[in-house]
Amino acid sequence: MNSVPDPQDRAPEPGASHDPVPDPRPDLIVVPARYGSTRLPGKPLARIAGRTLLERVVAIARAAADLAGNCGFVVATDDARIAAHAQALGAPVAMTLADLDSGSARAYAAALQCPVPPAHVINLQGDAPFIPPAIVAGLLAELRASGADVATPVYPLDWARLDRLREHKRTAPFSGTTCVRDAAGRALWFSKTILPALRGEGALRAAGPMSPVWQHLGLYGYRLEALAWFAQALPGHYETLEGLEQLRFLEAGRSIATLAVTMPGHALSGIDTREDLAAAEAAIARLGDPFVA
Repeated sequence: MNSVPDPQDRAPEPGASHDPVPDPRPDLIVVPARYGSTRLPGKPLARIAGRTLLERVVAIARAAADLAGNCGFVVATDDARIAAHAQALGAPVAMTLADLDSGSARAYAAALQCPVPPAHVINLQGDAPFIPPAIVAGLLAELRASGADVATPVYPLDWARLDRLREHKRTAPFSGTTCVRDAAGRALWFSKTILPALRGEGALRAAGPMSPVWQHLGLYGYRLEALAWFAQALPGHYETLEGLEQLRFLEAGRSIATLAVTMPGHALSGIDTREDLAAAEAAIARLGDPFVA
């Protein structure tokens, strides 16, 4: 993990409670955008239905910032080609080090360049072109109201979607993440395994159309102090086993609020390959283009 400076505000100890007192500092949506993807080099500049991936995500960030209020956005990159394209789109740019090892670390590095440190930071991955702006703005509202360290969206699976997820995991066991939540919506755990195990599933299916399984939508918002802690902390044991960075927070006793959302119609886990680009174009052809003008 790369060493990065501490923010101006001291991070609280793990597990500390946070008063949801309104913070006057502006919030920030960061779009991390690397050129050097191993499976799809130059990914942010790849086109989906005539628009670059970066153009689509920048439009989401801009619309979400407007919805949230008191919020800015920035593209964080280490590549001059991506920076030039972002600037042509009218997006602010933060140049970050090439060897940062995650989107969250790049988001933190971008936040440190703000004249006023943001209260909260959204990590809107540059390969997520179909996230509705309202979900991004909703994460900021959740962070402002709850005082949680992290907020992330989840959506309930009906039985048909749960069956499809189970079938998908036969060939791609590490694709798709589920979440177990408490009654207040705080995350208890995330896993690449489908949780919870369902005893008496037949009776559950007969009781209604929705399963008790929640699937995670890979989008995160952080209090700046919590993001600073994450950028400095070593990966956790279960984080390493599952390959899920949000477990670093839970293993350290930090809080993750989950925001219940409706599953986006164009839901894709991310754009990582040329096959994913084709799937995204097929979704647009089938469902229409959700691009935010």
